[in-house]
Amino acid sequence: MAERVNNAEAYAIWVDFEIDPTRINEFMVSLNKNAQVSLSVEPGCRHFDVLVPSPPRNSVSLYEIYDNEAAFQAHLDSSHYRAFAEAVMPSVLRKEVRVFALQTPKGTS
Repeated sequence: MAERVNNAEAYAIWVDFEIDPTRINEFMVSLNKNAQVSLSVEPGCRHFDVLVPSPPRNSVSLYEIYDNEAAFQAHLDSSHYRAFAEAVMPSVLRKEVRVFALQTPKGTS
């Protein structure tokens, strides 16, 4: 079982983006690269899903799970995240970040 932080098993992030429709393709390339690098080089990044609506629109959501808040802060401080954030800044019309404590119901693994 994962280390508990504030009675939680992990630190979960949900991000909603609204993207300039004329820049959605370049945004997705940068986003997918950031997700892949985060999963491969950040020991505290457990999960990084990129969710697109069906049918596709100019919105994208992320579901990320980190070991704890420090691991998420390390993600935000990483050179690959900073490069991503700078590259996509002109494409982002709106961004909302929500933080959750991930808890597994009793009796499940």
